[in-house]
Amino acid sequence: MQSGFRAGHGCTSATLKVLNDILTAIDKKHYCAAVFIDLAKAFDSVNHHILIGRLNSLGFSNDCLAWFTNYFSDRGQCVKSEGLLSGPLAVSMGVPQGSILGPTLFSVCINEVALAAGESLIHLYADDTILYTSGPSLDTVLTTLQASFNAIQLSFRGLQLLLNTSKTKCMLFNRSLPAPTRLSNITTLDGSDLEYVDNYKYLGVWLDCKLSFQTHIKHLQSKVKSRIGFLFRNKASFTHAAKHTLVKLTILPILDFGDVIYKIASNTLLNKLDAVYHSAIRFVTKAPYTTHHCDLYALVGWPSLHTRRQTHWLHVIYKTLLGKVPPYLSSLVTIASPTCSTRSSRYISLVTPKTNSFFGRLSFQFSAANDWNELQKSLKLETLISLTSFKHQLSEQLTDYCTCT
Repeated sequence: MQSGFRAGHGCTSATLKVLNDILTAIDKKHYCAAVFIDLAKAFDSVNHHILIGRLNSLGFSNDCLAWFTNYFSDRGQCVKSEGLLSGPLAVSMGVPQGSILGPTLFSVCINEVALAAGESLIHLYADDTILYTSGPSLDTVLTTLQASFNAIQLSFRGLQLLLNTSKTKCMLFNRSLPAPTRLSNITTLDGSDLEYVDNYKYLGVWLDCKLSFQTHIKHLQSKVKSRIGFLFRNKASFTHAAKHTLVKLTILPILDFGDVIYKIASNTLLNKLDAVYHSAIRFVTKAPYTTHHCDLYALVGWPSLHTRRQTHWLHVIYKTLLGKVPPYLSSLVTIASPTCSTRSSRYISLVTPKTNSFFGRLSFQFSAANDWNELQKSLKLETLISLTSFKHQLSEQLTDYCTCT
């Protein structure tokens, strides 16, 4: 459950997994609570002796251990300012940041922390850790979460990594159940109570206790508006080609990041992003404000945000079928075995799990299967093809047609 700095893993895959677990719990009418754990200067606090011991336990040879010992020893740092260089300061701990080995060595150091989670679930992205648990009884959920949090803290202490109490937060996801009037506090080993929050920025995406993504979309809207405002104020300085490139490089990545996660937000919220997207297109095309959005897409040659999100989402699903995503995601989908021979049974389809509510249908395991099967009605793939070929066929399927009246 470590997604940091690993091939095929990322912030999006980690968040999709966590979100799937939470939505599945909500679908069962269970309470779900989480602790977002923050460490103080984690990369700079790695103890070299402990790390060498970790490498030794993994079976590294004595020559390798000697190489790493030498790699860590006699390191120093200094500061240069206005041509003046400070005296060197010895670096006796931490992994070299900016190095190729640094992230991998840090992951090796904290890898076994996940074993301390006990009955709770845990996911790590480098030093960003979420610990969460669910169940039908809120008291039991919080008791279990407290026990797991205690064990995790002890594990971090054993590594001489310090908890940043002020930035470590709790959240109760209560979209389908009424919030209790008073929640039992989750406490640190030092006796400090953690703060319950309604919003938390996890791996670049704002999660809220209702999983509405209202806070996240509000932040996206504000960030994009700010950049578009700057571009419009300086529009006289840019050629048409420059405008096109500027929006493509500075606006679209903001809207694309994590879009397969927040796509479950309501249409009312997602429409707010459409408004800023249309403003960006008007900046490129000089189209008047009265120009219909369908005409805007045609003028710039870009799809709607809905189509962009759907394209990215179907790419994720197909990567899952190809085994190009982490096992914690690929294990959530199952290719169906046809029970009888029909024309449609030749096509690849996925098993759609049973759900109890609207929330279950938002989970990765349900929506991936459901959306893939819907796509197969027109795509009709009988065998898995390359990702490049799939993207080409998908681009022919997902075309924006104006349905406005």
